[in-house]
Amino acid sequence: MKQGIWLLMGTTFLITVFPATAAGPGKGKAERGAYLVRIGGCNDCHTPLQMGPEGPEPVKTKLLSGHPEAMKMPPAPNLGQGPWVWAGAGSMTAFSGPWGVSFSANLTPDKETGLGSWTETTFIQALRNCRIGGTGRKMLPPMPCEGIAGATDDDLKAIFAYLKSIPSVKNKVPAPIEPSQPAK
Repeated sequence: MKQGIWLLMGTTFLITVFPATAAGPGKGKAERGAYLVRIGGCNDCHTPLQMGPEGPEPVKTKLLSGHPEAMKMPPAPNLGQGPWVWAGAGSMTAFSGPWGVSFSANLTPDKETGLGSWTETTFIQALRNCRIGGTGRKMLPPMPCEGIAGATDDDLKAIFAYLKSIPSVKNKVPAPIEPSQPAK
């Protein structure tokens, strides 16, 4: 795994590059999905970070498990009227802004706390409609679902196959916090 710093319009991002796997056309569906998850940056928000000897690093046992259930967040910082409008936790799994506080979802196949009970159709609907379960509440920033919605059905099916193939992690992610609610 490699890490690097990326600077975009004055904002610095830590980018984690996970080891390459077979991914090209003609490979298995789950392998293609692993490739798409890697280049799509899904791990950047859905795999918690911890501080390591060389800075932030992914918690490998919590691959794509979302915001850690045990990590209770203090109230989000008040950023005023701008120009700063959002903040992120050091774990890269909790974000605050005008929308309130959002937490990265558990994408593992855990049936109780992840995507284990979702069908391929539900997954595709969720990403096409930018809504949890396809018809539920709107997905919140920084989830780039408008961009992901443009993926082909085959690519979304491959991503779903990969997510079904990774280790299940029981991790109940907190519900989002409305802008007017106090943090819990």
